[in-house]
Amino acid sequence: MFEGFTDFVVEGPVEIRGKVGGSGDTALLLLHGYPQNHHEWAVVAPLLSKKFTVVCPDLRGYGQSGKPPDSGDAYSFRQMANDQVGVMRKLGFERFHVVGHGRGARTAHRLALDHPDSVLSASFLDIVPTLDMFARVDAQFARTYWHWFFLQLPSPFPERLIEGDPDHFYQASLFALGKMGPEDFDATQLEAYRRDWRSPDFIRGSCADYRAAAAVDLQLDRQDAGAMIEVPCLVLWGEQSTLAEAFDIPTVWKGRLARPSFASVPAGHFFVDQRPVEVADLLDGFLGKVVAQTSSS
Repeated sequence: MFEGFTDFVVEGPVEIRGKVGGSGDTALLLLHGYPQNHHEWAVVAPLLSKKFTVVCPDLRGYGQSGKPPDSGDAYSFRQMANDQVGVMRKLGFERFHVVGHGRGARTAHRLALDHPDSVLSASFLDIVPTLDMFARVDAQFARTYWHWFFLQLPSPFPERLIEGDPDHFYQASLFALGKMGPEDFDATQLEAYRRDWRSPDFIRGSCADYRAAAAVDLQLDRQDAGAMIEVPCLVLWGEQSTLAEAFDIPTVWKGRLARPSFASVPAGHFFVDQRPVEVADLLDGFLGKVVAQTSSS
């Protein structure tokens, strides 16, 4: 996996680590979700690296990237987006395409809002904006997205409980939210997730991420509720995902995206793991159209 890719370390306000590979002047940033790391893209990235320079970082608080103290807006999607703009500039790319899944998609959404001049296109995988998520809360939503409410509880309560058996906790998140079992994940990727989430610092970082979502991120989303993203965007979701049960996903996004495309995959939330080749094909088709339109304009 990640054949032809090399490790990178970018120093900044927070150290960001990941892998980069491929060739070409056009860069593609792939951002992972919770409770994963950059290994989520281990199959997808090499397929897309035939046409793009592909960058797969760990978000701050996750994987091998830095995990600052949980204070103020340290784990806001704004700070996570700033990290990634810094990474891409250090790697030589002022403008790039961005794809995110889950927490990575929320980071990509904020990146497109805060840094429109840096983004060539954005792809949001299995999310609706954070503001819409919290506005939708009812009994069914709370049962499905229980981790949103547990992880945001004051420190150190959730951290101590998770540290008792991190494999049990995070695998429950994967399998229940994804409507999948261990057999649906690549064993090498799943073991890479386990190695990282067993770290107390990863546990602390993931809790801090969700605390920020319920505080500073929600405030930022309210401020930008009427903002329109002008670049081409792909919204991709799992047909069996809990998100698709709770929302009419295209309707939610249409008021926020000037040039939207929509597609779905016959899978649950973790469809990047479950159907990586299909995901790569969909992304390649979308990005190919964007590149062609840009070249002809």
